[in-house]
Amino acid sequence: MILTFRNALPAALLLTLFAVAPLRDAPGQTIFRVNRDLYSETANAHADIAAALVRARREHKHVLLDFGGNWCGDCQVLDIYYHQSPNAELLAKNFILVHINIGHMDKNVDVAKKYNVPITKGVPALAVIDAQGRLLYSEREKEFEHATPEEITKFLNRWKPGSRPAAPRKS
Repeated sequence: MILTFRNALPAALLLTLFAVAPLRDAPGQTIFRVNRDLYSETANAHADIAAALVRARREHKHVLLDFGGNWCGDCQVLDIYYHQSPNAELLAKNFILVHINIGHMDKNVDVAKKYNVPITKGVPALAVIDAQGRLLYSEREKEFEHATPEEITKFLNRWKPGSRPAAPRKS
């Protein structure tokens, strides 16, 4: 989802609900909580991506770059979707996930630019690179919405290794 004025209020309300509402665990129910440190303030995005590439080569996976900020309700919801089945299994089997903190559109701007991700058009924003660091997908025009877990499943299946040729996408 793109965080705009139109959907900022519902996202803020959802974030508040997750942050302050007492959540009770019913039998067989998974409880999700807001991760206030989802996008690390101290992480080095360049080093994190380099380490992810080493691991991706070793494990034959792609690297999923997730640009966002801890203030972003839609980013938190996307992370919840990542942890739901079958997305959790698809991620674990096929991707190394790297969360990249964009601050308030003022951090890691160079990284977003390198991977053709227009963070000024909204976050969360994603890019997929192969184990050699070649760009396979970037959300240049926010052509993909992260509105449902099912859309995330389709996205992960589309960009997992072996699902399409590993040719770099033109920028």
